[in-house]
Amino acid sequence: MLLLGIDLGSSSIKGSVIDGTTGITLARSQFPETEMKIISTNSEWAEQDPELWWEYVQIVIKNLTQKLGKKSIEIGAIGISYQMHGLVMVDSAQKVIHNSIIWCDSRSVNIGDKAFKSIGEDYCLNNLLNSPGNFTASKLRWVQENLPQVYARIDKIMLPGDFISLKLTGTLSTTITGMSEGIFWNFKEKGIDKEVLINYNITDTIIPEFHNSFAIHGTLLKEVARDLGLKENIPVSYKAGDQPNNALSLNVLNPGEIAATAGTSGVIYGVSERIQYDPKSRINTFAHVNHSDSLTRLGILLCINGTGILNSWLHKNISGGKSYEDMNQLASNSPVGSKGLLTFPFGNGSERILEGKNIEGIFKNINYNIHSASDLLRSSQEGIVFSLIYGLKIMKETGISPSAIRAGYSNMFLSPVFTETLVNTSQIPVELYDTDGSIGAARGAGIGTGWYTSPDEAFQSLKKILHKDPEIPFKEEFQSAYQKWEDELTTILKSLD
Repeated sequence: MLLLGIDLGSSSIKGSVIDGTTGITLARSQFPETEMKIISTNSEWAEQDPELWWEYVQIVIKNLTQKLGKKSIEIGAIGISYQMHGLVMVDSAQKVIHNSIIWCDSRSVNIGDKAFKSIGEDYCLNNLLNSPGNFTASKLRWVQENLPQVYARIDKIMLPGDFISLKLTGTLSTTITGMSEGIFWNFKEKGIDKEVLINYNITDTIIPEFHNSFAIHGTLLKEVARDLGLKENIPVSYKAGDQPNNALSLNVLNPGEIAATAGTSGVIYGVSERIQYDPKSRINTFAHVNHSDSLTRLGILLCINGTGILNSWLHKNISGGKSYEDMNQLASNSPVGSKGLLTFPFGNGSERILEGKNIEGIFKNINYNIHSASDLLRSSQEGIVFSLIYGLKIMKETGISPSAIRAGYSNMFLSPVFTETLVNTSQIPVELYDTDGSIGAARGAGIGTGWYTSPDEAFQSLKKILHKDPEIPFKEEFQSAYQKWEDELTTILKSLD
């Protein structure tokens, strides 16, 4: 059997088909080639059109079936990975009634902060494992308060991946992980949290039925199958947010294992079997893809909003037409510490590790006489890594102490400067694998449909490309550069208090 995985990102849609027996990737597709537009009519707003996602998903799947030819008839399961925390709203005819308010939108920060106090901080942290923050439930409350005419038309709400599953199957459902990432899920009661609903004046009738991530979420509609070149009734047997799915794609499923990604945002994601949280909600705890009533598996998530988006900004505005590979090479021409130039990559909305502050992107200590494009590029990559290190220190306070960090060989991890800086500053080995979110979603589909008897079987073919250990002679040099960065960040944050 062949397995199809779809990865719905905020930059593009990716798709892969793998051979379920060998694990070999048979076809890949991505659309659009340029990054998807984020609608931002206000400096802290970020929206996308769900119907455009669906249009692009169809293009990706058609590209895959064309590449496969007659073999596409062997596709037997579909998995979906998607950008987390987005809010999609549909009416009773299952039509989208407003743009999706996506993960990096900051408009509901104050709503979440107010709910944290009114519901009770202890209650939130002990039952929801997070502050309501700027997550899906708070975004829905913003719609209720500011767009009552839209709210009145809502029949159901869902996450972005739930919407794509709906378009494929006609069946509307969500997952425990999805409800958890939206701050609807009560870990103590193991169900939708009544206090959140009461506080936000939300009725539970607008929440779809929920399942585990590995489950049959619906089967492919006849007309959709015909249009996409697939056979009908293929099950959608896996759904998960991009970061839990990235962890799955790296076979990070058990306590103590760590995954990282550096796409539009930068994430370190650790798995724990203990119900734990950061008292300041600077990092967040969600249900992992294999969490269930009988098995506690929680994902501890550190997220930096402004990661690959900074690199993309440099590519568009500073690089002078150079490729990302050329930019990485140019960055390597600058020494560790970038000659004192400091970059703070927080220009993509409020940052949870900064307790919800939005300090914007900052370049500090630029000297026109000594700094070049190489220094700017290296400083930006160092700033992204240093932000992750800053968050990793917070994660360690909750008991996460990684022996290695696993990541896909893609995005920022294609840069030697980025990888070397992470390894030598953190003093933690990094392992890079030949996988991505769409391949992970395909493997997840195989687990969900029962093709694989266990995750171990699903990941037998996972290939490690690179293992990089810390280089002891450079430890002090990298950590000194980090300390200067952290000291300056502390100064910036104190100036805002």
